[in-house]
Amino acid sequence: MKDVLEVLIKNLVDNPDEVSITEKKEAKSICYEVKVAKDDMGKVIGRQGKMAKAIRAIIKAVATKEHKKVNVEFLD
Repeated sequence: MKDVLEVLIKNLVDNPDEVSITEKKEAKSICYEVKVAKDDMGKVIGRQGKMAKAIRAIIKAVATKEHKKVNVEFLD
């Protein structure tokens, strides 16, 4: 799942080297914290958060196949 998220994010941004994804495993779910360059944050979130919602939807679909719960957070 982390690989899918990484490919999605790196293809959206101008500085793919500055993308970092941290995986935190909790009791019943996994939380991915995504950090990108300051200039690329707008591209990842999109207008009115539509791109962020789409990324979360894709990752949740992948997680459903694996019977897991996932949350994606975008950090400054």
